[in-house]
Amino acid sequence: MSKTTLCMALSAVIMAGVVLAEVEVNQDGVLVLTTDTFQEGIESADFVLVEFYAPWCGHCKALAPEYAKAAQTLASDHPELSVKLAMVDATVETSLGKDHAVRGYPTLKFFRKGSTSDYSGGRKAADIVSWIVKKTGPPAIDLASVEDLTAFMEKEELVVVGFFESKESDAAKVMLSIAQSMEDVKFGISVEPAVREAQSLEKDQVVVFRKFDEPKVVYEGEMNEDDLKEFISGASLPYIIEFSDENAPKIFGGAIKTHALFFCKVDEAETELAEFKKAAQKMKGKAVFVYLDISKESNARVMEFFSLKAEDGIQFRVIKMAKEMQKFKADFTEFTEGNFATFVQEVLDGKVQRHLMTEEVPEDWDKEPVKVLVGKNFEEIALDATKDVLVEFYAPWCGHCKALAPIYDELGAHFKDNENVIIAKIDATKNEVSLVDVQGFPTLYLFKSEDNKAIQYNGGRTLEAMTAFVETKGEVQNDEEEDEEGEEDEGEEEEEADDAHDEL
Repeated sequence: MSKTTLCMALSAVIMAGVVLAEVEVNQDGVLVLTTDTFQEGIESADFVLVEFYAPWCGHCKALAPEYAKAAQTLASDHPELSVKLAMVDATVETSLGKDHAVRGYPTLKFFRKGSTSDYSGGRKAADIVSWIVKKTGPPAIDLASVEDLTAFMEKEELVVVGFFESKESDAAKVMLSIAQSMEDVKFGISVEPAVREAQSLEKDQVVVFRKFDEPKVVYEGEMNEDDLKEFISGASLPYIIEFSDENAPKIFGGAIKTHALFFCKVDEAETELAEFKKAAQKMKGKAVFVYLDISKESNARVMEFFSLKAEDGIQFRVIKMAKEMQKFKADFTEFTEGNFATFVQEVLDGKVQRHLMTEEVPEDWDKEPVKVLVGKNFEEIALDATKDVLVEFYAPWCGHCKALAPIYDELGAHFKDNENVIIAKIDATKNEVSLVDVQGFPTLYLFKSEDNKAIQYNGGRTLEAMTAFVETKGEVQNDEEEDEEGEEDEGEEEEEADDAHDEL
């Protein structure tokens, strides 16, 4: 073969490689990236949002049409932005998932000229577009005239506008810093006296303009980031807001973490909802007031979390969205402004005891090697000072709990004749305890005899590993290498935990 022929052959091979590695673009304009094309994909624009997904993931399926719509909107409405949307099947491109710390689906990462950050916006097309526009453009839009302000206000449901003497003032810098971090809110800024005077405002004032409740809310507090951000978060929500997938990010993403929840059939509770709204106005800034339509199937999981059924009728609960998600049950049956507001205030003041769900103790709770615990008998059994008690906190719908069940039954059989050990389980979706924090399923804790110290189990899910953990009173936790299948399962487990959290 001549040198020329050899060069031509090598060129053909190289070109074939280029073709094979070419970035695929689907019909919606979303880049479909693989291990071979990933680097080229994230370098194809100044800003690239990448979704790592699993084909079987319900959240991914729900996100797909919104993600496609967002890509189309960015292309049509924001052609000036050097931004693209991309997606990676992380169950196929497993190395990419590992490289970018993907532990659940969907995971979205934002690539900005060499740096990477987590996506923190909502999962609707408008939320995605808004988040990207905020990240790629100035934090606040310049409003140089009264006409600019009017157009800005008319375009959005809610906007925040700062009226300052200078963009370099300390007050302006505080607002602009907040604007950079609050992706779901549109900010404007004006340094023109005529614009400020048209709104009868003084300099260095921040205003929330909205198309619901009070249309103009002026911030009157100290110009510091914490207070101003809390004010904007509170003003961004109507006095009462209906729970939905679309509203969930607004509800849970706000600075106010005490939520008052009114469960009702909306079309039959007009009077009660009016009272609920009055209470919300009275408690403005202290709690988020949310109502849920119990006739909607989409709210079933939330109701299950509160151990409620549609036939229970109108109910009122308060929840503190801290790590333990503490719930408080109202027993009043007259749903008036006063009762709503008083109960919320008493929760805030620490005057109401936390409500813990529990089932009745089954008659045959101790018939099998694995004992069945509920809220009512939990402390009596788990805190028996004469025994080491291993408790599995599980959810009936959790795939990993189902996979663990036969092994856990073997563990119970192994210790069934040991008078010093109890192996037990508790359905954590229907029973709550205050002694430990359960964030995902399954979660296992060993309550040691004598001091009742609770030790969480983080070892391998095998009979041998769990046996060693119990026999050494929690001192030995044998971790095991996960195979490929286990790694994929891990993603599924994270999704299940996320499922529960998202819908609460």
